[in-house]
Amino acid sequence: MKEELQNSISTNQLCKEYNWYQNTFPKIVQESCNEFFNPNFRMELIGISKNINCLLGDESCFVTKIKIGKDYEMFFRLTSKTIDLILSKILGQSKMKFNINKISELEAKIITSFNDYLFEHLKGLLSPPPQNELKRNNFDVIHLTFIIKETEEYNNKTGKVFITMPAVLLNPEVVVSQQDKFSEEDFPNTETMAQVFVGKTKFSLFDIKNLENDDVVVFEDSNIENLQLAVNGKAFQVKLNPNMDILIPAEEDGGEEMSSNTPNIWDSLEVEMTAEFDAVKISLGELKSIENGLVVDLTSLYENNVTLKVEGNPIASGNLVIVNDRYGVKINQILTGDKKSAPAAPVESAPPPEGEEQYNNPQNSEEYDENEEEENNSEDEEFDYSDFELEDENI
Repeated sequence: MKEELQNSISTNQLCKEYNWYQNTFPKIVQESCNEFFNPNFRMELIGISKNINCLLGDESCFVTKIKIGKDYEMFFRLTSKTIDLILSKILGQSKMKFNINKISELEAKIITSFNDYLFEHLKGLLSPPPQNELKRNNFDVIHLTFIIKETEEYNNKTGKVFITMPAVLLNPEVVVSQQDKFSEEDFPNTETMAQVFVGKTKFSLFDIKNLENDDVVVFEDSNIENLQLAVNGKAFQVKLNPNMDILIPAEEDGGEEMSSNTPNIWDSLEVEMTAEFDAVKISLGELKSIENGLVVDLTSLYENNVTLKVEGNPIASGNLVIVNDRYGVKINQILTGDKKSAPAAPVESAPPPEGEEQYNNPQNSEEYDENEEEENNSEDEEFDYSDFELEDENI
């Protein structure tokens, strides 16, 4: 926790100082590069970090260390790709693939001289080293990461240059806000996206597979006075003025009561069913009212589609209704596929040719009708349990 707090403090501080680093170092680094190599390369500052350089990764680098007094050092790290880019431009393209571990004395001299040249131009930004002795465990550093690329547009090769300096020798300016530029009154009508959750309930697999259009699912943990609203992962309880136009009597709840007679142990298993609206827009003014505990009239919600989900999988959709003092969903579409196959269109058989004996058509016999009925009933009983991943606690 202490480390996380320290990282947070460092990040906030660097955000305030970023403008100073951006306005100070890139100009000097670019001018130094132009003077040393001619205007063949473009260098851009892309990152600032304290102590830990996350952009370095495991890339191989050529490192130049330059002492500042007796206690401090400044480091220049050029990645293998950067050195290959520079040497190919200055010395010409080599027939051999560049290997940083086999760098020649001449190549190393060019890179070291460039790093020394950079240091001479940057040292004017550093404060004189303090006279008191420095403990190494307090040696905080600032890493500046630059991208280097050729100025020619056709060459897409890039590399990285890392400049590491003692933080104690730097005096960055901090951006301080003079006054509030915006007030809460400036954005009352600005909208953001939100998720609205109706509630959840336990449902057996038997009841789920027998859901039909016009059935009503009531959520026992719901309350007509509020819903749960989530914005960017943060949840609020929304106090509502319920729209009583969607109230339906309990005895007219859209279908027959679901049977409690379950044929097997799998059908009796219960899973959690949730209901949520499609993403809706809400103004920042309304969101502020919700935070302050005021009642919000979100009448437009009632006209939006509600999706029923089991284990995160959509299984049906419908409209919000009120049954007694609970919210429910009146189903208008089953999303898991047709529960019953559509009856096949009758096929007229051609009359047999004259002189041929006519055999009984099994489609016209009672025996076939009974078999067909049994087959259809068998199809009704089919249910794919693999749609839902059941945890051990549900069995």
